[in-house]
Amino acid sequence: ENAVRTQIYIAIITYTLIAIIKAKLKLKQTPYEILQILGVSLLDKTHLPSLFEKTIYQDVKDQNHIQLKINLI
Repeated sequence: ENAVRTQIYIAIITYTLIAIIKAKLKLKQTPYEILQILGVSLLDKTHLPSLFEKTIYQDVKDQNHIQLKINLI
């Protein structure tokens, strides 16, 4: 029960922080895209505004053509 409660609190806090970042930086990306960008650059020492202004990010769904496909017979 404690583990589930902790995960719910973490999810709420994470969503709130993403909403604050989106509002403060006036970002056009969706919260999902912001989470993707932050997840990719988690260990990178880049300021938040520069993460979102310099690069055009594609959704993960758009990049399926470059992933390895395994055919199971």
